[in-house]
Amino acid sequence: MRQVGRGDTRAFEELIQKHQKFTTWLLKITRNLVFNELRRTKRHAHVPLQSEPGAEDPPLKDEMNLAPDASLLELELQRTIEEAILQLPETQRLALVLRRYEQLSYEQIAEILDLSVPAVKSVLFRARSELRSRLSKYLT
Repeated sequence: MRQVGRGDTRAFEELIQKHQKFTTWLLKITRNLVFNELRRTKRHAHVPLQSEPGAEDPPLKDEMNLAPDASLLELELQRTIEEAILQLPETQRLALVLRRYEQLSYEQIAEILDLSVPAVKSVLFRARSELRSRLSKYLT
């Protein structure tokens, strides 16, 4: 890693070969950083009093031109889904996000989460079952 940091292209190429899929390797690093940050924020809760500078203000008009009641229902459903996903255990949440939103294969998810492919399938099954249970009143 030090050689890569010094700009050694041969060392960099060896690093890429060692980790056949660079994006998978990068996702592992990202996952670890996210876990570290989650642990840190659990210990030191921080609630900002003002919005961040440069953050976009919420739109004044519904861009999809939905009726107000439909827009509220859509917003409520979206928030409920996000809450349900956030309440999942970390491994289930990560596996679900990587599969559903990042569209990674089971093999890629297994490598990122350091699990076997059958374990990933099991984790995803449990996550989907839990979400189905929590969102049942919206699915009828």
